[in-house]
Amino acid sequence: MPSLKDKLNRMKSHIVRDNPAPPVTDGKQQVEKIPYLDMWEKGLASPYFLDGDYCLIRTVRYPLETQHGKYKFQDYLKAVKLWNRSPVRHPLSAKGYSPYDLFFFDTETTGLGGGAGNTIFLLGYASFTEEGVVLKQHVLPEPGLEVPLYYSFLENIDYTTLVTYNGKAFDWPQVKTRHTLIRDHVPRLPEFGHFDLYHAAKRLWKDELESVKLVNVEREILGFERAGDIPGHLAPMIYFDFVERKNPEGLFGVLKHNELDILSLIALYTHLTFQILQADPGQTAKEKRLVGKWFESIGEDDAAIRNFEQAAAGDDLAAKHRLAFQFKKRKEYKKAERLWAEVAEKAPGAMGAEACIELAKLFEHTEKNYQLAAGYAEKALGIFERFSAFGSAKWKKHRLETEKRLVRLHRKLRSREK
Repeated sequence: MPSLKDKLNRMKSHIVRDNPAPPVTDGKQQVEKIPYLDMWEKGLASPYFLDGDYCLIRTVRYPLETQHGKYKFQDYLKAVKLWNRSPVRHPLSAKGYSPYDLFFFDTETTGLGGGAGNTIFLLGYASFTEEGVVLKQHVLPEPGLEVPLYYSFLENIDYTTLVTYNGKAFDWPQVKTRHTLIRDHVPRLPEFGHFDLYHAAKRLWKDELESVKLVNVEREILGFERAGDIPGHLAPMIYFDFVERKNPEGLFGVLKHNELDILSLIALYTHLTFQILQADPGQTAKEKRLVGKWFESIGEDDAAIRNFEQAAAGDDLAAKHRLAFQFKKRKEYKKAERLWAEVAEKAPGAMGAEACIELAKLFEHTEKNYQLAAGYAEKALGIFERFSAFGSAKWKKHRLETEKRLVRLHRKLRSREK
């Protein structure tokens, strides 16, 4: 069995490249230097050479009719068309873009941490043409050959908007870090917009799923189940085995994992678009309400109201609660009052208490009905008492404010009686 020292010496050439190989001009020599080239070619990959070094590029094409979970890739074209017809602003809006502008991107790395010590060994992306989806994966044959990897990736990029899953926090920062180390030898990084679907998934399904890992969203939301997939956390180990033995058999499993990640980004962007623009016939009342809250948070109140009203029609109390705030904002106090009265009667806990407080405010300030206002303030305090063990700092603050409100209301009632 080789010693640790022997293994380190064997790996040294993969890690340190103080003396890069001189440029090779003979095409036959270049091809012959690639181990297991026949396996790569059977796996749809071909070499890319640059000054004697190389990376491998795998290309897969899918027709628009290809099904991925509940969607066909051609449904994405409908999604982009919907955005271009919609008047609403939204962080995921493709308004002003064509379907060919978006760039679905994912990486595989040698570790989950950040920093210069974490190497990207696979850059994968897909884009649309009139014929279908073209998916490409740029593979790093060994650490130290990053110049051809990034050069091949960057030389022909002409995409406007990046679509990732947690790419804002991980994938693209990693690309920037690695690019900095070789920036004098490769094209500059393009400026991208960024659609990060991870944050969208969290908004809509964090309470429904065990976690919002992409594989869970695929299974539970997109209706796509992976078979024989290699878990992502095994990718670094498989890659280092490939670096040592050169046989890509195990690495093809990582490439397939990355391929499915990217294809799922297309399906997920389609699904999220249909959810946000009310084009999903299977959308639940809760999803309508959460989309409404998203619109509310970015100041698109008309779109928020439409979603809240649809969710409220499905008897979603939380939607009625949010809709009441919108009516109050528009000074439609009677509409707000009717909704909050229902919420105060039916909703337990914090929502019911908040509805009571809002009713107390309405009756005190807009209708000057101090008796009803005091009644709702007392009801809110009763809820605070029942749930006091679970009270947060915010909860305690609301309770203190309500106690002060009740004191003031009783003082007003006594003054009126005199």
